[in-house]
Formats: sequence, C-alpha cells, structure tokens
Amino acid sequence: MGKIVISSNVTLDGVVQDPDGQEGFELGGWFHQVVGGKDLEGWAANETEEALGAEALLLGRRSSEWFASRMPSFGVRVSRKWADRMNSIPKYVVSSTLEDPQWSNTTVLNGDAVKEISELKRKVDGEILVYGSYQLVRILMEENLADELRLVVFPVVLGTGLRIFDETSDKKPLHLVSTRKMGDGLVFCTYEFGQG
Repeated sequence: MGKIVISSNVTLDGVVQDPDGQEGFELGGWFHQVVGGKDLEGWAANETEEALGAEALLLGRRSSEWFASRMPSFGVRVSRKWADRMNSIPKYVVSSTLEDPQWSNTTVLNGDAVKEISELKRKVDGEILVYGSYQLVRILMEENLADELRLVVFPVVLGTGLRIFDETSDKKPLHLVSTRKMGDGLVFCTYEFGQG
C-alpha cells in the first residue's frame, strides 16, 4: 500500500506561491532571497534523500510542466543525483487536459481523481511524493488520501499569497512526528494526518 507524502516549501506564514519568482507574484522569489550557503546545502541534501526514498511522484499538470521545464538547471543548482531521480521516477499527473506529457516516465490520470489516486495508493508499494500541485493537495486533504505532510519552513513572512491550507472545508488534525533544523535558518517539520 502506498503512502502519499505532501512535501512543500513554505514561508513562516504558510505561503507557497511563486518561490522562484517566475510566476509574476509581486512577492515571489522568496526561496532564493532567503536561502543560501548552508541552508541551500541542507535543503538540497533533504530533497535528494526524499526523492531517492520515494517510489513515485504524484503531480498536477502545472507542477509537472514546471518541474519538467526546470530539470536541466536544477541538476546543476541542486543535485545531479536528485535531478536524475526526478527524471527516472514513475510520475503520475492528474489532469483532464494533458494529452502528451513531455516528461519521461509519466502516466496521465485523467478520470475521476479520487478513484484513480486511491487505486494508485493500492498499486504502489512505498512513498508517493507530491510536490507543488496545490489544487491536488487540497483534494488529497479533503478526501483523506494524504498520509504525511513535510514542510520546509523558510524564515520569512509575506503577509499575503496562496497558502497551502487555503480553502479547507473542515479541521484537519495532524500529529507532529519530527522537527529538525536544516542549515542556518530552515526548519523541516514532518506531520502525520489524523483521521476524523
């Protein structure tokens, strides 16, 4: 049975929007404005370990296209090992509009999202990572399909922007599993989703 793990970079106030500053959000670009040196090394090591330990990626269409278009430069800036794993790992993209995915080893899930993701969880043995994909993240949380939440918290407050927990319909109990400092200023938090 698969375990769906949502993994996200967030500001201290929960903003996930436009970390690299290329989406036009006026406060975008916060990732590289805050991270450097030891922080970037710690973040890259964490991302690499996470990807190497996963069996599959689950993404929305826009996030899939975003990652696929940036893999060549990510391999240079982050880790070649991480980029190679991202390119080779089985990828499942939830989309009703994507017909011909350009990223290697990609399967499009274009039917009932909840049904297809539930089937994917039964089929995959191990971690299924979710990067970005915030519309998909909301579905996973609403339908109690997510098992774990991993947040890399960046020491910056934006005050506005798309947040990872926007538009939840009810309380979502979480259980803290672990926290640790990464580099000089990042915090890595792991939570399990509670039921009920």
